[in-house]
Amino acid sequence: MRVNSKKKGNVFEQQMAFRLRSELNWPHCWTSRFMGSMWEDSLGIDLTGTPGFNVQCKHSERLSPGYHEILSSMPQNENTNLILHKRNNKGTVAVLPLDDLLTLIKKGNGKGIK
Repeated sequence: MRVNSKKKGNVFEQQMAFRLRSELNWPHCWTSRFMGSMWEDSLGIDLTGTPGFNVQCKHSERLSPGYHEILSSMPQNENTNLILHKRNNKGTVAVLPLDDLLTLIKKGNGKGIK
């Protein structure tokens, strides 16, 4: 049975919001659709309440456009742009620009992100 790709994407957004709320203690992390933030949703931001991050969630086997194009189309502000991408039976990866990763690691004094 084929699953509707829009529904699959919406469920993935909800799952990621739940994980970030519970595992990072971001109590205000919700999908932008749930919070009625049409503006953020139109900018490609799928999750709200993620301090310091613009998060876009993708659940697809063949990602088009690619990571570089998605990141460049997201808001260019003080937040770090982050893509959470899930493929069937492959798990989820987090993608962000290298300069942003290096900044995050430096903020944690090389001891990881805190």
